[in-house]
Amino acid sequence: MALTARIRTRDGWAVSHAVVTVTDMTGTQVLRAEADADGAVHDTTELAPGPYTVIVTAVGYAPAASSAFVTASGRAEAGTVTLARQGGTELPPPGPWTIDPVHSTVGAVAQHLGISSVRGRFTEFGGSIEIAPDDLAKSRVEAVIRAESIDTGNTMRDTHLRSADFLDVAHHPELTYRSSGITQAGPDRWTVHGDLSMRGVLRPVDLDLAYLGTGADPWGGTRAAFRATAELHRDDFAMNYNQILQAGIAAIGTTLRVELDIQAVQGDTLPAL
Repeated sequence: MALTARIRTRDGWAVSHAVVTVTDMTGTQVLRAEADADGAVHDTTELAPGPYTVIVTAVGYAPAASSAFVTASGRAEAGTVTLARQGGTELPPPGPWTIDPVHSTVGAVAQHLGISSVRGRFTEFGGSIEIAPDDLAKSRVEAVIRAESIDTGNTMRDTHLRSADFLDVAHHPELTYRSSGITQAGPDRWTVHGDLSMRGVLRPVDLDLAYLGTGADPWGGTRAAFRATAELHRDDFAMNYNQILQAGIAAIGTTLRVELDIQAVQGDTLPAL
């Protein structure tokens, strides 16, 4: 007899730590096998012809059951078994991922004159993501942003933003973010809890994170995409500068909306493009 099966996630990734258990019609276990590194199962245990139940389990995934029939020739094919993350949640495959700054955006939006918005972005940053294999809530995110790389498309405004009135890049050249936990907010949505350091002030900041999926890139790597938003209050980070217009309206809004579009490459280093 040759039992064959392929264990995959919803988006086609191999589940290398899956365990396949086969029971007969009385519920008695007659076979137990582990998937290989490619998520494949090939077992040569001899079983009598007839119907069997195939149960696939893996830490962090909901169990899946299907039927298989051993033919007179002794072959049984369970086909591809798709495992869903426990609780229906999804994130990329476990392990390290490296943020690709060339194909990512770290931006912020502030209200201007009470009637419009000014958009800016940081052009120099990097970071890493670690997807925990057993408990997705233990996954981690770290990022470092060069403060002087702020770009709003206006040289005079950017110079002011780099000054002590705002980012104070001379004394605080970097912004850092380190996660402290992650909680599920939906099948592919998460809340990342962490601490943001800006201007030497450390404050808790939560990111509303959406996982957009994974795919191959043209350079032989694998990429995951995320989108995240957060709301910051400038005075939490000692950025109190403002101008009050005659109508009593603040020239610059006190709230910043952070918008992140992130691509991460599988592995702990970026490939040479």
